[in-house]
Amino acid sequence: MATFTPGHLHIERHALTKSDVSYNIHLDYALAQDPAKGKGMSFTMHGTIQGKDLSETFFLPRDEAHNFARNVTKIAEKYGIPKALSSIGSVHKHYDAMFADVREQLAIQPGEPINPEHFE
Repeated sequence: MATFTPGHLHIERHALTKSDVSYNIHLDYALAQDPAKGKGMSFTMHGTIQGKDLSETFFLPRDEAHNFARNVTKIAEKYGIPKALSSIGSVHKHYDAMFADVREQLAIQPGEPINPEHFE
């Protein structure tokens, strides 16, 4: 199950078998200004994965903010979601809505150049 409202994505999954994974993740985000990196988005990922509490924050500058799923995946893996499930791909339409909202809030236009060094 997943729900999206601007500024918030909620993803929940209940294990169906002993080898399956359960999680209840909230991802909140808002415009922010970093003194060194400039305008961007501040993200807070919180909830539970396999019954363990999760709370992580991260900032992405404007030209990296659209790549938030990469950070979410790394955090999910850090808290115990296996790599095979960490992309949380079943909520693709909700990620798309969040991606569109992030781009709108940051006024990012399609085709706008980015700094590829930020993704190394």
